[in-house]
Amino acid sequence: MNITYSLDTSVSLEHFLSLLHSSGLAERRPIDNETCLKGMLKNSNLMVTAWDNTKLIGIARCMTDFHYACYLSDLAVDAAYQHLGIGKALQAKVKASLHNTCKLILISAPHANDYYPHIGYTHNDRCWVLNGDQFIR
Repeated sequence: MNITYSLDTSVSLEHFLSLLHSSGLAERRPIDNETCLKGMLKNSNLMVTAWDNTKLIGIARCMTDFHYACYLSDLAVDAAYQHLGIGKALQAKVKASLHNTCKLILISAPHANDYYPHIGYTHNDRCWVLNGDQFIR
């Protein structure tokens, strides 16, 4: 295994889709909406990727101002590479790209809730979501 990490390397739609499937994240992402997926990749302003030679095996896809808040929208690691510290390394590389005043914010997959406190995150129950097909009343 030759795992390398890269900052802001362009990721193809095919690589991204493959990783979403192999990581299990596909069940919570719009995998049938190519326009949305392309927009997700194009408009992320911080991406750290993990590669095993030419295979994308992990991604931390973020939107950030680099000083106050960084939303870690996708953290995915291929199931065959999980429990090797790749997810933790991706997050550490994201943090290293941010000013020390910047908070890292994410919404956990239900099965990962126990993981985040273990590596230093604090729980925040004040998150609210307005879906794309909903309007402000």
